[in-house]
Amino acid sequence: MPDYPDAAALKTATDTLSTYPPLVFAGEARNLTTALAEVAGGRAFLLQGGDCAESFAEFHPDNIRDTFRVILQMAVVLTYASKLPVVKLGRMAGQFAKPRSTPTETVGDVELPSYRGDNVNDIAFTPEARLPDPQRLI
Repeated sequence: MPDYPDAAALKTATDTLSTYPPLVFAGEARNLTTALAEVAGGRAFLLQGGDCAESFAEFHPDNIRDTFRVILQMAVVLTYASKLPVVKLGRMAGQFAKPRSTPTETVGDVELPSYRGDNVNDIAFTPEARLPDPQRLI
């Protein structure tokens, strides 16, 4: 978890988020659990695809559609080759914040907080941009 400098702003942001509907519903999670049990039992194949890190600038319906299309195409090939059903798991629309191995990065003589993803701070290497901002969560 990033160190947000303004605890009140963080609380406001998390309170706002708590009023939104879930992104994944309980039934969907249960269905995934059942499908993953099939994978664990060797009765299905798991295909997970998507970007390791996403940016708000690249978050666009066309990019999501293209990634989804590639996953579906790969699933067809895997289904044919393995003769097993393929559980398709998209790693999309949620990779906007990432943990880092070090809390800071240095460019020249300047040390600033690490870029932790668009949900936390900005990639620009300035003190203002690297300050964790809870409004970016919303």
